[in-house]
Amino acid sequence: MRVKRHYRAWVANETLEDYSLRYAARAYRRWPPALVANTALGGISFLALEAIGGAVTLSYGFANAFPAILFAIVVIFLTALPISYYASRYNIDMDLLTRGAGFGYIGSTITSLIYASFTFIFFALEAAIMAQALHLYFGLQIVFGYVVSSLVIIPITFFGITLINQLQLVTQPFWVLLLLTPFVFIFATEPEILREWSQFAGRATGEGAFNLMSFGAATGVLFSLVVQVGEQVDYLRFLPDLTPQNRRRWWASMVLAGPGWILVGGAKILAGGLLAFVAVRHGADYSRAIEPIRMYIEAYSYMFEDAGTVLAVATAFVLLSQVKINVTNAYAGSLAWGNFFSRVAHYHPGRVIWLVFNVLIALLLMLLGIFETLEAVLAVYANVAIAWIGAIVADLVVLKPLRVSPPFIEFKRAHLYNINPVGCGAMLIASLLSIAAWSGLLGELARVYSALLSLVTAFGAAVAIGVATRGRYYLARDEAGRRLDPHARVCCICERAYEPQDLAHCPFYEGPICSLCCSLDTHCHDICKAPEPLLAPFRSRGAPSLEQPTFRPELGRRVGRFLVLFTVLAIIAGALFLLSYRLIEPDPVQADRELAGVFLRLYGGLLGLLAVAAWWMVLSHESRELAESELVNSLHHLEQTQHDLVQSERMASLGGLVAGVAHEINTPVGVTVTAASFLDDRARAVARQHARGELDDAALKSFLDDAGASARLMLTNARRAAGLIQSFKQVAVDRASEERREIDLRTYLEETLASISPQLRQTPHRLELACPEELRVDSYPGPLAQVVTNLVLNAVQHAFPDDHAGGVIRIEARELPGERVRLSVTDNGRGIPAALAERIFEPFFTTRRSAGGTGLGLHVVFNLVTRTLGGSIRVESQGGYGHGARFVVEFPRRLPPESE
Repeated sequence: MRVKRHYRAWVANETLEDYSLRYAARAYRRWPPALVANTALGGISFLALEAIGGAVTLSYGFANAFPAILFAIVVIFLTALPISYYASRYNIDMDLLTRGAGFGYIGSTITSLIYASFTFIFFALEAAIMAQALHLYFGLQIVFGYVVSSLVIIPITFFGITLINQLQLVTQPFWVLLLLTPFVFIFATEPEILREWSQFAGRATGEGAFNLMSFGAATGVLFSLVVQVGEQVDYLRFLPDLTPQNRRRWWASMVLAGPGWILVGGAKILAGGLLAFVAVRHGADYSRAIEPIRMYIEAYSYMFEDAGTVLAVATAFVLLSQVKINVTNAYAGSLAWGNFFSRVAHYHPGRVIWLVFNVLIALLLMLLGIFETLEAVLAVYANVAIAWIGAIVADLVVLKPLRVSPPFIEFKRAHLYNINPVGCGAMLIASLLSIAAWSGLLGELARVYSALLSLVTAFGAAVAIGVATRGRYYLARDEAGRRLDPHARVCCICERAYEPQDLAHCPFYEGPICSLCCSLDTHCHDICKAPEPLLAPFRSRGAPSLEQPTFRPELGRRVGRFLVLFTVLAIIAGALFLLSYRLIEPDPVQADRELAGVFLRLYGGLLGLLAVAAWWMVLSHESRELAESELVNSLHHLEQTQHDLVQSERMASLGGLVAGVAHEINTPVGVTVTAASFLDDRARAVARQHARGELDDAALKSFLDDAGASARLMLTNARRAAGLIQSFKQVAVDRASEERREIDLRTYLEETLASISPQLRQTPHRLELACPEELRVDSYPGPLAQVVTNLVLNAVQHAFPDDHAGGVIRIEARELPGERVRLSVTDNGRGIPAALAERIFEPFFTTRRSAGGTGLGLHVVFNLVTRTLGGSIRVESQGGYGHGARFVVEFPRRLPPESE
């Protein structure tokens, strides 16, 4: 029933993919903690922090901005600490953490959108800042600056954390030097600057005093930064495992690069407030003073007298800062979009595709002028984002210690409910309440504190819902359903090797499945989460699947895919139209309304065509899924037929064994019957002689001699028959069942070969056995006997011409290092041509169909070796008469207990 999934080259290359959408494998996490922390901290270079600090300082004054910043630092640190710890401990990104921390598999799709929104909003802000620097220094038109600032990030982020690591490592010292040096000159030149800054009143209050309303409004803007922890853990998931040896370094790196980002970030926010104040004091307009390029022009003017040098250094610093942060924004956005679309559309073309998509959305926002509406955008966003974070933190710091939720993070689709009311319900309640408050429906005080209200409400609601539901919506499968063979390494669908943490047992495909293949599957319909009575048949050993795989087109899924695809196409087209318009009319103030109307009408007409194209693409994708479903159904029927034929083949083999037993036992039983009949006749004759009084000593002696000889003959043949029956009985029982036990391999091979000796006596060929004494094997003797029998009879039937005499079939067994056994069956016959050797284990492939061959003998051998014995089989042959063929079977000497 399994159809191998082939991923695109980009998806299969983990240097590009970085284990997106899945657990970061231990083998891939090869970087030391300090290097991972340095990469994660590279993201704090974003100058939107200075812009935000400048905006709240200019709007609400130092007396309100400073305490709001300190308060935001404390809140963000406390919320980021548990998130950073669990993500680093279980090596998963923000989306996977959200799934297991109260939102469920499908429930976390909405948070993926929230997170993706954070990445492209801040990407747009940072790229807009970069474009301003390019415009001031190079005179580049601002629209072209937007394009350059966006496109330059793609090749750097293309290679994921490998190249980002190198970028952050090389640039970090220069960035720190350029950041700190101007403040040294500012404080040295104007020692009174801090006192003057602390007295700055701003334009909201005008009095320079603390105001509860202004304080709340400032915190609302700052709380939008709470989601930055997601970008931090996108890198922290690559920390090595926590061990006693690296415990201090691990904790230091996790705290510094996780919640610790806001300590440095908070200092940058305060620095932005100071620089904005300096710019205003030097005559800059309030709207221009919050532009980071102008802030650092003011800062570097304290270092250099030449205006050209000042502008060059400030531009270099801004460009360096924006490249460092936007590789993080673009990288995190590609992960978020990949997680979203893999669940909505069951499709993953690769992280790189979503990287480009995220950059395009950011470009669209820049063209719309997001920087001019910075405070309003962040204030609205903060209400929903902080509700998400509050619900996660409630699960991690309250529900997990209380054992209401599982103590670990489960992220795989196979183990999770689609919707968990703990996180989803809490975020919905908090978001609706805070948006209502922000809209002014609950009064002015609630409006300015709507973000804080959202955080508190989400935290409390998550705890209340979790306790009320007793955590029953976290895990959809019980412990037995979640148990996986610890030796499992290969996904049964894509056939690639993964670590056990990234695999789950799939009862539908009857094997381990990786988290990505599980996410993209459309045929199983979550059968693994079905009630126990329905799952029971899947757990029985060797039972064929009861439910056929199907793809059922559903209106909701169809409409959802259409809306997603149409939205993507509309965004791309909108970005192109807006880019074209802004190239013609770069200044929004002087925009030509008639020209704008023409573009809008063209865009509206194009939307109709895009809707048709999106619908056609959805139906085409659906038709491919239907075709695949029919293919899988055909494979299902083929598997059922093959299962029946294999059973028939095994029963036929057992029937041949019975016939051989009858033939082999016939001789000793016949001799015993003849001897018993002779003894009976002699006893009757002696009895008649005794009755007539004619029994003399000579007759008695003759009778006793005959009786002794007959008894010895009967005893010898009876013992021989008993031994044969015992041997055949054990082999027959083993073949009819798959009971596991420990055997002496040499003894068992002798018994197995004895069972087929009647068939070999009818041929001129001979068997040789080479196996060491006392080689004990703990496995399934029945399948092992079937393998040896099929290989020997295959050699008899195919290796030698009909007129060939003196063929030798040699069975050799020996122990290998690593508790494994090699069993080989070699003949000196005609060999196997290379073209046939490639297909020899395929079902129904035979060169003797006209002679009654079924083509299942070696296929049965292959299945028994690989599935039941947990080993491997290969054939070696040079082809040509006399070279023969050699079948080599390798299997564990002792199967692990989980294989029973």
